[in-house]
Amino acid sequence: MWKHPHLLRNFDYIGMHYYSITWCCDDRKPLFTQPDRVDLVRAQILRACKDSEFEVIVDCFMPDHVHKLVRGRTSTADGKKFIRLAKQYSGFYFKQAFDQRLWQRYGMDRLVRNDGDIRAIAQYIIENPVRAGLVSRPEDHPFTGSHIYTLEQLIEWAYS
Repeated sequence: MWKHPHLLRNFDYIGMHYYSITWCCDDRKPLFTQPDRVDLVRAQILRACKDSEFEVIVDCFMPDHVHKLVRGRTSTADGKKFIRLAKQYSGFYFKQAFDQRLWQRYGMDRLVRNDGDIRAIAQYIIENPVRAGLVSRPEDHPFTGSHIYTLEQLIEWAYS
């Protein structure tokens, strides 16, 4: 289980910053194996994006966790608000639909301090299902996506 993440001192999490996020399902249950479950959670996370001025560069829903690379779209985008709303919205509607708790209490929410790391993080996320042995090519994983790119554009951008 993740320990409580520590926030950076002297940093307000406001603005056009990138974050690498990993959230595990409650008790590491394989809750992301069906499209309806992934679609519901993805829709609620996109709702949180709209409410907090964020966008999902890439996400990958593995059976028992999700990886995301997200970015504030504006100078007033609030990273703490996005994380709170995304987990709150998705957890609430998942519980309503499937009568199961969705998330472990704490996740791994990391500010990306070096913009040069963005593509490497995207590649890591895209390749996660291949490393886990779920598919032989990243394009074959049905639960990898982006808020701003098609899968083809995402792969081209990440590896350019």
